Amino acid sequence: TGKRAPILRRAQKPVWGKPIHLFDGSNLDQWHATGQNQWKAESGILRSPHSGSNLVTNQTFKDFKLHIEFRYPQESNSGVYLRGRYDVQVIDSKGMEPSSVLLGGVYGFLSPSDMVAKAPGEWQSFDITLVGRMVTIVANGKTIICNQEIPGITGGAIDSNEGEPGPILLQGDHGPIDYRNIIITPAK
Repeated sequence: TGKRAPILRRAQKPVWGKPIHLFDGSNLDQWHATGQNQWKAESGILRSPHSGSNLVTNQTFKDFKLHIEFRYPQESNSGVYLRGRYDVQVIDSKGMEPSSVLLGGVYGFLSPSDMVAKAPGEWQSFDITLVGRMVTIVANGKTIICNQEIPGITGGAIDSNEGEPGPILLQGDHGPIDYRNIIITPAK
């Protein structure tokens, strides 16, 4: 049975806590795979060399700011799931028109204002702020989604409990991907 998604409007602006490094560059202690684990920690990089399981933080978060850097080979595809429910696309998209299913889009819901994807093999970054269901995404230093409401869970979400804290999930089932410098600053 379906149920209406919660509004999740916050009465006050968040007060940010202390940043947490979710990956120390040497091990996967703060993460677990959703199946057979292909993820590796190599030379400061969190690497999925081929399609396989998704990777999920052991901790869950409510409202937060997330910095994450990524690199993919040509035609590869991944995603960063906020609270495990909202997929921000990480996909080879250089030179394409902005779309909710391309780099920086919230899958199926929110399209970025500009396509700022770099070429495959180059390091790129997201700085994402999620407060309630309102999201701001800065990709490669440019704001591409500014304080927009995510209307519901995206495909591949771990659950539909939008009112609950959730993990960060890195999609590993669509091709090779590298991540590094994963820092989350939760609201107090």
